Amino acid sequence: MNNGNTRRIFRGDIFYADLGDTVGSQQGGIRPVVIVQNNTGNRFSPTIVVVPLTSVNKKKRQPTHTYIGKCFGLTAESIALAEQITTIDKCRLHDYIGHMSAGTMLRLSNALSISVGIDNGGDGRD
Repeated sequence: MNNGNTRRIFRGDIFYADLGDTVGSQQGGIRPVVIVQNNTGNRFSPTIVVVPLTSVNKKKRQPTHTYIGKCFGLTAESIALAEQITTIDKCRLHDYIGHMSAGTMLRLSNALSISVGIDNGGDGRD
């Protein structure tokens, strides 16, 4: 992590992360992300799988969006954008914000399943 901290990282943790430059509709810059990688990967891999959060509520709602609200340490009402799942190096993680509830993580997991096509058999013909 960029802040010199050796904090353990767990699925459901929310951090600020540097996602780099914005390209097109991708989320970029320093913004909140939620860790969606399994805890074994979180412990041993130099990279981490995250879903960016946005506070922009004007976005057209999609089945891949999970409303988070203003909780778990977030300072603005937020939406998780599961269609923008990405892998980043752990050094891109900055400050810890909080940890999502089990219920919210279940809703996000469902959105991730939709995003990567697990819910429909993943044949790519939906």
